[in-house]
Amino acid sequence: MNIFTRQLDRFAKRFPKSEHLVALTRLNKPIGIYLLLWPTLWSLWIAAEGFPGLHLFLVFVLGTIITRSAGCIINDIADREFDGRVQRTQSRPLATGVIDVSEALLLLAILLIVALALVLTTNFLTLGLAILAALIALIYPFMKRYTYLPQVVLGIAFSFGIPMSFAATLNSIPNIAWLLLIANLVWTVAYDTEYAMVDREDDLKLGLKSTAILFADLDKMMIGMLQVLFICIMLLVANLIELNWPYYVGLLITAGCFIYQQYLIRHRRRAACFNAFLNNHWIGLAIFISIIIHYWANPT
Repeated sequence: MNIFTRQLDRFAKRFPKSEHLVALTRLNKPIGIYLLLWPTLWSLWIAAEGFPGLHLFLVFVLGTIITRSAGCIINDIADREFDGRVQRTQSRPLATGVIDVSEALLLLAILLIVALALVLTTNFLTLGLAILAALIALIYPFMKRYTYLPQVVLGIAFSFGIPMSFAATLNSIPNIAWLLLIANLVWTVAYDTEYAMVDREDDLKLGLKSTAILFADLDKMMIGMLQVLFICIMLLVANLIELNWPYYVGLLITAGCFIYQQYLIRHRRRAACFNAFLNNHWIGLAIFISIIIHYWANPT
């Protein structure tokens, strides 16, 4: 992905406006793509009991990149009045005015059309789930104005790739899909609380809400409890579908990452909390590799 971001930088230098469009879609900051993609790929491999085929693999990889980019645009349009007053977001294109809302809406429309074209190559159940996911993504940016639990709404939005993967593969959604969705929801709330800890001081000044503000001095403990719960649910997943030892290695790596994240957030410093958030990429990757190895070693 570093090669990908370098190519984007080169492209941006040739076409100056594109630099701002890349920043708007956050293609130069792929952590959001990773955190959406890994659970989706877990589910694809589990649903297909191995490689799901090139068609579905490409649909979900490209769909993840496109929908995450669209979600960033929706988020920035909704938050454009706040972003300029938050340290982490003050240089975003809509906040600085280098991109106007009409341009952002045009790019959003293009991305949504491409995403629709991709999902139309699957089936009606997957299409219905995609429409529901889009509606949740649309309301998410406004939740921080009304509830201390916007991270829960984000967790639901970030988990829709799971039932969609099963729907596209099996044309049905078995119970294991919902268990994976709950696990991913719990994990998302944990890592997005770390993310929200970065902005907590700014959010308090602006009257915005988050789980980091809700948990207050209990933030580290609550994140730890959510991390333990995630591992417990993923152990239950392993038991139900009989995943073997490579998967448990993945969960051991996960536990190590969670311990490291707790170390990073111990003083609640902005940069350290952000690094703890970024570390979750390795959890998703480790679990995905462990699932690949399981099905490679145990072909159906």
